[in-house]
Amino acid sequence: MVRLAAPMITTPSDQQDAAARRFAFAAADRDAVYRAIHRRRDVRLFRDEPVDDELLARVLTAGHHAPSVGFMQPWSFLVIRSAETRARIKELYLRERQAAACFFDEPRRSQYLSLKLEGICEAPVNVCVTCDPTRAGTQVLGRNSQPETDVYSTCLAVENIWLAARAEGLGVGWVSILKTGEVRDILGIPPHVVPVAYLCIGWPVDLPPRPMLQDAGWRDRVPLRDVLRGEHYGIDGAALDAAELDARRVSADHPAMPEGLSAAR
Repeated sequence: MVRLAAPMITTPSDQQDAAARRFAFAAADRDAVYRAIHRRRDVRLFRDEPVDDELLARVLTAGHHAPSVGFMQPWSFLVIRSAETRARIKELYLRERQAAACFFDEPRRSQYLSLKLEGICEAPVNVCVTCDPTRAGTQVLGRNSQPETDVYSTCLAVENIWLAARAEGLGVGWVSILKTGEVRDILGIPPHVVPVAYLCIGWPVDLPPRPMLQDAGWRDRVPLRDVLRGEHYGIDGAALDAAELDARRVSADHPAMPEGLSAAR
């Protein structure tokens, strides 16, 4: 006698939940996205090995698929391999690093000067990500009220590059201790184009479980509850404890991430 399986009974809430989640990634794919986010690091130490053009193209393609207000796509990716050019950028960094030290009192100043904050000459590839506010013309959908959204959109391209590089096993370091005008001169960037991010890209010596500045005692991770606001900026996140619980759940679901949501840059 053949037994027929009992029909699966779903409640309206089950059906609604399935409909709501129909665009979700499969669990393994979803976890890979979170893994790239949580394991991304600002890398300063690179191995002396090249990054081939095909791999770099994949990473930059990810950057080019970032969202942008009005689909303006204001970014350009200036790829720099020349040792001479990187040496000039490094010289600029060293001057600015020394100038910035005067803003810290001791012992903070000595700690700042002891930190390695770039890998300009060690990384085989540097990429300067720029923003051209004229790329989509003078009338850009969604930009009239907030003209700075062209730069914001370019920053999204930077994040896409960073996450794609992490998925490929590459390291990325953002060097911000540079004078924009001098970077523009060295790289021949037109006056109306904004250098947004100078990135060092290569194979990392290591990818520590925590951000370097956190390990060095420079700053601690701010708890999620301290940056949550409910409906109005003046209302703190105390009423949003569920979000904190969700964060702990995500951490438990990703044991390979030592600190769950607290392990970012």
